[in-house]
Amino acid sequence: MSNELEHFRRRRQLLGTVGAMGAAALVPSMARAADPLVVGGLPVTCNLTLPIACSARNGAFEFSKYSGWPEIKESLMTGRIQAAYMLAPLVMDLTDKKIPLKVVSLGHRSGAVIMVRTDSAYKRFSDLRGKRIAIPSRFAVDFLFLRKMLAREKMSPKDVQIIEMAPPDMPAALYANAVDAYCTGEPFGAAAQKAGYARPLSMTRDEWRNYICCVLTVREELIKSNRPLVQDLVNHVQAAGNWLDATPANRAKAAKIAATRKYFNQDPKVIQFVMDNPADRVTYGDLRMIRAEFDELMNLSIEAGTLKRPVAFEQYVDESFVKAIKPVSINL
Repeated sequence: MSNELEHFRRRRQLLGTVGAMGAAALVPSMARAADPLVVGGLPVTCNLTLPIACSARNGAFEFSKYSGWPEIKESLMTGRIQAAYMLAPLVMDLTDKKIPLKVVSLGHRSGAVIMVRTDSAYKRFSDLRGKRIAIPSRFAVDFLFLRKMLAREKMSPKDVQIIEMAPPDMPAALYANAVDAYCTGEPFGAAAQKAGYARPLSMTRDEWRNYICCVLTVREELIKSNRPLVQDLVNHVQAAGNWLDATPANRAKAAKIAATRKYFNQDPKVIQFVMDNPADRVTYGDLRMIRAEFDELMNLSIEAGTLKRPVAFEQYVDESFVKAIKPVSINL
């Protein structure tokens, strides 16, 4: 009888140990499930809805700052991150190459500028013939904007020297006369303008009102594995856009939030300059995904040679999240 009791005692101890080990093994998995969704972005005001969404939904989403589009593209392609603000034409190209991505929301409208030195004689784009112009990427919609402006002067990119450069480097390059002009998203135009050595030659707010470039993009496996999380992100990005355009006070608060080390790590006065000069320099309240606008971007990209062929709207866009939006409050 004592042997049976001893056997039972040892068996109970063994099962208890295994149970404890099993519970311990679950802890990392549970912790991973609770980890925030990392969303990549650039420190540009075209991405401003992302810091606001992250701040409003504190702990659910985490902003990961990148310095240029090639780096963010690589991280999204390889799955190091599951979501990011991306260039719309670049997403078209990647999905055409069978990279499993979907655009689920816009991030902004307008917000690109073409800057020249204040002391330059450049008044028209024809004055830039043969000059050096920096762009973020040939996939950037900024480049398409530049092509539009050149075409009005019967010019093409062959008439200027195109240099690809990370947006944060552009103001210093203009100051040092390493380039004669640059085309990019804010606040890198405003930074040089506020400092006094640059002025806008052209702005999308004046020339291309429905301009879009940065779109919220997620990997398809995230959609399949956690639709509620993607929906929550879209809800907060869209709400952030409405909140930003609701009052000047909200824009001032957004400038302070985005300027922190956690997000853009920039001078809040420069971001505020973008918000105020003029107030519609970048807009966020209308984040509808309109097929005709994406088709325009696609056709312009094909003309530019950055896309080889048309890409079906449904191949790279998932409208279901925007259609299922639930209003959320932005309390900041």
